[in-house]
Amino acid sequence: MAMADLLVIITDVLLRTVFVVYFPRSFLNITPVCSTNVVLAFAATLSSDWFTVAFTLDRFLAICYQNVKIKYCTERTATVIMGIVSVFSCLISVPWYFTMGPEYNMDNIPRGCVLKQAFLNLTSWASFELLTYSLIAWFPFFLLMLLNSLTARHILMSGRVRRGLRGRNTGDNDPEMENRRKSVVLLFCISGSFLLLWSTEVIYVLSERVFGIPYVKGSDFESVGFMLQVLSTCTNTVIYVLTQNKFREQMKSAVRCPIYLIVKLLKTRNAS
Repeated sequence: MAMADLLVIITDVLLRTVFVVYFPRSFLNITPVCSTNVVLAFAATLSSDWFTVAFTLDRFLAICYQNVKIKYCTERTATVIMGIVSVFSCLISVPWYFTMGPEYNMDNIPRGCVLKQAFLNLTSWASFELLTYSLIAWFPFFLLMLLNSLTARHILMSGRVRRGLRGRNTGDNDPEMENRRKSVVLLFCISGSFLLLWSTEVIYVLSERVFGIPYVKGSDFESVGFMLQVLSTCTNTVIYVLTQNKFREQMKSAVRCPIYLIVKLLKTRNAS
């Protein structure tokens, strides 16, 4: 997930936006290269979202089905799923290359990327765009909400059984129950953040395709939707990873290590 999120930042933010805006004469702004960046950006975004779904499914199986966990929640299974998701994301994103046309010509070289007018008018291409955004936003959100709801339900039910076995008076001071309550909050934070951050972009696409509102390139609504959409690709990874105790300990060690080396170097220099 972290690698897919990093690719989104590289392809969708740096190569597709920053370099094109601030370095308009660079080779990245040539239409074929720019169109390739569009394909890579969609592929990276799809991979990021579906890696999050796959990770959520893995957590669901590990928490709710202990027998399945031993058989399927393995490194080999994770590798196969990541490979399938990556290949599928690339294949479904390839048609976007043919929807892009040059924005202008400079020295007889086509530059920039804009949606072709034929793409905007064809019903088939509009359906493809809706399918793409369904795979990127709507289906992942539905699956995240479903899996996280089932996981939260299992945690709450097992918590009730645990309180019954331990007695009502000890439930309030039970560290395990506190961890389970935090897990429920975490799961719904993930689903809620995904919905909120993708809602602007989804509304923009629906207003354009379904309700026929004219396409306006570079509008504030589009810019805000793009910003929130890019932000959504990294929030789930941050939420999942930073809440893991082992990762926090490794992060602390990574921060302390250079400080320790600098202090040791200064002490050695002062002693000499």
